[in-house]
Amino acid sequence: MAFMCATGKHRKPGRVKRTTARAAGVAALTTTGVIGGLVASPAFAAENSAEQTGLVPVVSVGDDIAEQIDAQAIAQRRAAEQKAAEEAAAKRAREIREAKARAAREAERRRLNAFVAPVADSYVSTGYKASSSLWSSGSHTGIDFHAAGGTPVHAVGSGTVVSTGWGGAYGNQIVIRMADGMYTQYGHLSSIAVTVGEQVTPGRRIGLSGSTGNTTGPHLHFEARTTPDYGSDVDPVAYLRKHGVNV
Repeated sequence: MAFMCATGKHRKPGRVKRTTARAAGVAALTTTGVIGGLVASPAFAAENSAEQTGLVPVVSVGDDIAEQIDAQAIAQRRAAEQKAAEEAAAKRAREIREAKARAAREAERRRLNAFVAPVADSYVSTGYKASSSLWSSGSHTGIDFHAAGGTPVHAVGSGTVVSTGWGGAYGNQIVIRMADGMYTQYGHLSSIAVTVGEQVTPGRRIGLSGSTGNTTGPHLHFEARTTPDYGSDVDPVAYLRKHGVNV
C-alpha cells in the first residue's frame, strides 16, 4: 500500500523550509567570524544543532543568540571607531609637534642671521672717512659710537672671534669673522669678554667700551673689513644697513 502526503493549504511547512531564511543570515554572519565562537560553544550546540537537508548543513539560531551576535558586532564596530579616532588624534598631535619644531628652527635661523648695533641706544659720533690728523692714514677707517666707559659692546652678528688683545692705536680690540665672510672690529675697549675661536651670536656681549689706545675719550671704534687686517675697511654704516641696522 502506498502512502501519500496530504495536500492543501493546511499542510504544515517542513522543518527545512522553516529554517532556510534564518540559515541564510547565519551563514553570512559566519563568514565574517562574528558567530564563530558562539557556534563552537556547548550551549549553542545543544540548543541549535545543525540538520542535514541532503544538500547543506542548516543552523537554527534562537533570539537570545541573535542578540548576542548583534551586541558583539556593535562592540567590534565601536572598537574600530575608537581605534580610528585614537590614530587620528595621534597623527594630529604629531603634526602639531612637527609644526612647532619647524617654527622653532625658523625662529632660530632668523635670530642667527639677524644683525644688531654694537652699542645699544647710541649714535655715530664720528663718521667714516672723516679727516683729521688724529689718524695715521689721514682719515677715519671706521665709525665711532658714543659710549661712556664700561658700556656693554655687542657682536653685531653671528661669527667667530679671530683676534683679541692689544691692537696698537686701537687699544684693546676684538676682530670677528662674520658668517657672511666679512670681518668686524671693535676698538678702544676697557675689557674683553671673548677668546679666539669662540662662536658668537647677534647681541652677545663681547666686552666693555673704554679709551685705550689712541683716543681722546671713551667710545667704541667700529670697523667693517674684507679681511681681518688694517687697511681692508669698507663703509661700516652701509654694511650695517645692508643687514637691517640703521645707524
